[in-house]
Amino acid sequence: MPGTALKIIVGLGNPGPEYLLTRHNAGFWFVDALAARLGGHFRGQGKFHGDICRTTIAAGEITLLKPMIYMNRCGLAVRALSDYLQVPPEEILIVHDELDLPPGEARFKFAGGAGGHNGLRDAISHIGTGFWRLRLGVGHPGERSEVIDYVLRRAPKAEEDVILDTVQRALDALETFLEQGSERAMNDLHRKK
Repeated sequence: MPGTALKIIVGLGNPGPEYLLTRHNAGFWFVDALAARLGGHFRGQGKFHGDICRTTIAAGEITLLKPMIYMNRCGLAVRALSDYLQVPPEEILIVHDELDLPPGEARFKFAGGAGGHNGLRDAISHIGTGFWRLRLGVGHPGERSEVIDYVLRRAPKAEEDVILDTVQRALDALETFLEQGSERAMNDLHRKK
């Protein structure tokens, strides 16, 4: 069974040490862990408004991106890199925190709306809706008015550990995604708890 082609993986987060360990930076956690697993290193690239890591996975080259501009403007970085590399949206995976999934769950999804996520909203405004997403569950505070403070705070240690474990499971699922296809990867990732 053929894999699903990806050329760019974008991890969403906010730059700066004050945001490093917040729930909103789960996308950064994923691409950092992927780079570490593959022996890659990020380097700042001003023309792409972010940090870039070029590496190889599943016998193909891939570019990892961490936009170093705030979440609500990350589409600028995604567009700059995808235009430069001439990569269509369907070969881009954007990894982000997801309020609608509890910690411990992750989901691949193709296309769709922003679901209230400002980073996705900005990416959509720059490249359209036809890209892959990896949604990393961080849970919901229960009240809409508490969402901003919630995602910009560090999770309690037990919850953070669950999210980090999910990142590792999602990394394994990414290999399946690239080697055996999105359907197999989604089945594997979505059924595991």
